[in-house]
Amino acid sequence: MRTLLFLLRKEFKQIFRNKSLLPMIFAMPMIQLLVMPLAADYEIKNINISIVDHDRSPYSQQLISKITASGYFVLADFGDSFDAAFQQIEEEKSDLILEIPEGFERNLVRENREKLFIAVNAINGTKASLGGAYLNQIIQNYNAEVRLDWIDPYRYNPIPQIEVASSNWFNPFMNYRFFMVPGILVFLVTMVGAYMSALNIVKEKEIGTIEQINVTPIKKYQFILGKLIPFWIIGIIIFSIGLFFVARIVYGIVPMGSIFLLYGFLAIYLVALLGVGLLISTYSDTQQQAMSVAFFIMMIFLLMSGLFTPIESMPGWAKVIAYSNPVSYFIEVMRMVVLKGSGFQDISKYFLIMIGFAAFFNTWAILKYRKTS
Repeated sequence: MRTLLFLLRKEFKQIFRNKSLLPMIFAMPMIQLLVMPLAADYEIKNINISIVDHDRSPYSQQLISKITASGYFVLADFGDSFDAAFQQIEEEKSDLILEIPEGFERNLVRENREKLFIAVNAINGTKASLGGAYLNQIIQNYNAEVRLDWIDPYRYNPIPQIEVASSNWFNPFMNYRFFMVPGILVFLVTMVGAYMSALNIVKEKEIGTIEQINVTPIKKYQFILGKLIPFWIIGIIIFSIGLFFVARIVYGIVPMGSIFLLYGFLAIYLVALLGVGLLISTYSDTQQQAMSVAFFIMMIFLLMSGLFTPIESMPGWAKVIAYSNPVSYFIEVMRMVVLKGSGFQDISKYFLIMIGFAAFFNTWAILKYRKTS
């Protein structure tokens, strides 16, 4: 026990002596948590649209007003030349073109039908599909309003309809930041913990102190614990600052579930995560190698965690990787506890999975660390 306390004191002294390391550990994740949820927003708005109006009638003006007032579209260009509008798409100034033909109002009134032409810039497939869907929905609503205006109110016989009343659970206002902030907080804790622990043992190798430690009576598990516990504590502090200050004060996110449940899972998760970092450091001889390997693994953890893309929509082989990723489980637990108020029974299986990750990675790291006495 005394040996372990000595190692812990040594590690904390090394951490706090490095004046450039402290801002990187504490300040950078908080700045990222402030900025990233504002940028990582999949809500498609401010879609640039070019409108070619050959009719210039009251009906066409009503349709244009309805489109621009929807809040989804920005009128980037208005004219009567399709070629000029297409030039706007080629210059990336417009995302869609709506062409209203000549005689739009006349044909709609006399023949009860008319066609509109929509061209969509499909380079960004998500924006194109949603933008086209929004525009089609607005045109359909406008068409329904026009038809309703033509019906004689004395002959109007309402058609039976099914009314749907929706209720948004867990995120009533559908605020996308409520969905993203818990996941981003998990990933920032992951980045700091994995990088710092991966560089720790490698630094001992580069400066030569690892050889001095190897000839001491210190056991392998004591050495690993001495490297793991300081960053375990730092990970909890970073999580606390992000959850209680940034998430609550800046974004107004108050966890619906138990805080103690979150910290219980966090404690096990950090053990598993730091085991990954320590394992990387045992296989690396220089800090550059450790950084490269850690970056490669962190990118896989990020892209395959369900933070941005739902795991359910991934192909089969990608799901296997995602479910082998400890980050994906903590992101799911965070969203369940913070937004849904889930209890221990709801996430008990995730506890067992994370305990398995922690035992696997740390056992591997201890066995891989070669100590000569």
